[in-house]
Amino acid sequence: MLTSRDPDDLSAADGRNRPAPPLRWRAVLVWLIGITAVLVVTGLVLGRETRLAPFLIVVPALIAGRGTVRQTAVASVWVTVVIAASLFDTPMGTMGADAAVVVFAVLFNGLSVARAAQRVHRETEIARLRSAAAALQRQLLRPFPLVTDQLLVHGLYQPVEEDSRVGGDVYEVVASPFGSRVFIADVQGKGLPAISAAFAVLSAFREAAVTEPTLTAVVDALEEAVLRHNSFAAQVGERERFVTALVLGVDSEQEVQVINCGHVAPLLLHSGGAGPVLHADPCVPLGLDSLAPEPRTVEWFSFPREGTLLLCTDGVTEARDPSGAFYPLEERAVTWVDILPKDVPAAVYRDLRQHTAGAPTDDTALLVLRRRSGLGM
Repeated sequence: MLTSRDPDDLSAADGRNRPAPPLRWRAVLVWLIGITAVLVVTGLVLGRETRLAPFLIVVPALIAGRGTVRQTAVASVWVTVVIAASLFDTPMGTMGADAAVVVFAVLFNGLSVARAAQRVHRETEIARLRSAAAALQRQLLRPFPLVTDQLLVHGLYQPVEEDSRVGGDVYEVVASPFGSRVFIADVQGKGLPAISAAFAVLSAFREAAVTEPTLTAVVDALEEAVLRHNSFAAQVGERERFVTALVLGVDSEQEVQVINCGHVAPLLLHSGGAGPVLHADPCVPLGLDSLAPEPRTVEWFSFPREGTLLLCTDGVTEARDPSGAFYPLEERAVTWVDILPKDVPAAVYRDLRQHTAGAPTDDTALLVLRRRSGLGM
């Protein structure tokens, strides 16, 4: 299976590129008092002529990198007062130089406060834009449950809003003249360009699912949509992207059609346990058909009425624990066999949070499919 993650996204996946948390006031006070005490004691031991207090001027600049504007301002006032006090009883002949040191401290500390204000404003704007992008995703993706003549689908979609990992996970379930068509996909990369590509392929699926009689024709339409989007992206200077996707066709028969375009394979939960249903190698992702040695083909598998089908994106399978180990989806799936299908998404997400020791660092999309005649949803 090809991943839809950029190579430069890998470090962010295990938290190394996430923004550092803001400083606590206790830490700021410890820095100020601790460094001041060290310099004062050092000056007393080595003699006042060492004049180490002016070195405090770097402290507000350090705090400006992570602290609030108020924390930076407090540090600036503290440092300026300490520097001025350390120069108070110096010889008369050095008053001009001492005044210059104080003026420089005031100017430098003022720049530190301005830098902190600029950083906080930028971070606020970025957070607002990321939150808006996640809200847009939620509006364009239909809420659960999704119902067709053949299926009742519960699920979960949890975008990442707190850092730069908002991505292009999409899903859809469509009732068509040819049965129910199910779609789940993940666009390569993150950010607004990935969201744009995701909605391009989502729109194509919504149209093709009700007009194309075969699953291969539906996937061909998705391929064309990704190629058109990439062509436009190249014209405006954006990078081209591929899309991993899973497209299913479900009707009244027990056998289900699926075309796996490099996506996470589905799992079947049933009374005997849980396990994968696909055995052939996945086809190439959408947008890369020209690189494939042969056309994409349909695979068939059994979806019994008492079974539950689990589809997800790599935000689930590639979630890592603090040691870097991936989430063992197939191993954990056995524990959900006896849970009502409607409760499976919440159980998976709770387990993901425990595995990652917090919120997952990538978008999470999960679909739980059950045939409508198999009630208990």
